[in-house]
Amino acid sequence: MAEELNSFPQTLTIAGTDSGGGAGVMADLKTMQERHVFSTAVIVAVTAQNTLGVQDFMALPKKLIDEQFASLADDLAIKACKTGMLADAEHVEIVVDNLKRYDFGPLIVDPVMIAKGGAALLADDAIEVVKRDLLPLATIVTPNLPEAERLTAMSIKTADDMKQAAKVLQATGAKNVMIKGGHGDTDKVSDYVLLEDGHSFWLSSPRVDTVRTHGTGDTLSSAMTAEIAKGHDIETAIRTAKDFVEAAIRHTIQVGHGHGPLNHWAYGEEHQQS
Repeated sequence: MAEELNSFPQTLTIAGTDSGGGAGVMADLKTMQERHVFSTAVIVAVTAQNTLGVQDFMALPKKLIDEQFASLADDLAIKACKTGMLADAEHVEIVVDNLKRYDFGPLIVDPVMIAKGGAALLADDAIEVVKRDLLPLATIVTPNLPEAERLTAMSIKTADDMKQAAKVLQATGAKNVMIKGGHGDTDKVSDYVLLEDGHSFWLSSPRVDTVRTHGTGDTLSSAMTAEIAKGHDIETAIRTAKDFVEAAIRHTIQVGHGHGPLNHWAYGEEHQQS
């Protein structure tokens, strides 16, 4: 009976909140809902944030984070999980310890370091901890270009640089790597994917001229998490997530005065109409 009750695909986001609703846990939950899985959350930090930037944030105490993990493990059957904003070295370690303690399925690591408005969301001393302790647990790691540069200590300017950086990240223990090209300056956004079996490919889409891209990384990694929880293979999950984000950026909504949020229901509307 317990197995039957927990048969519906369930996911977990481990991250910080965004009071503005566009990124962080809020974007994760919206995305997972749109991908038809039941989403849960472990809150690591709380931010005061809107489309103009991050005004303040506070990381939660270890005891409360540990209890959130334990509570989910006691009751639910999480099939895949993801990490987002983890604040600092101490909180990265707290999360790593819990991920080793409980089996929440494949892990997608979105190495959130800097908000769209420029605010630092990961302390400098935490980057080495992410590389040493978190990436070896990752089924997929999804850095953008600046994050990939920080994690690899490389300057990434060309396609060959992206390929090399992916190999460096895979050498940390991350099984599959997607380096996102959204911070580039070309007419197309080109992401490079290196899979565990050595297969690699590029995903390209036209660059949309908009500042309404707040929460893109959160949305992408959440969509991957949902697809994996539903039983899809890694490549299918990555390709579906890319399509989901592309639609969410292309069909913009007008919210806020700064880096506005994505339209999280756009992909579903597109496919209903087609």
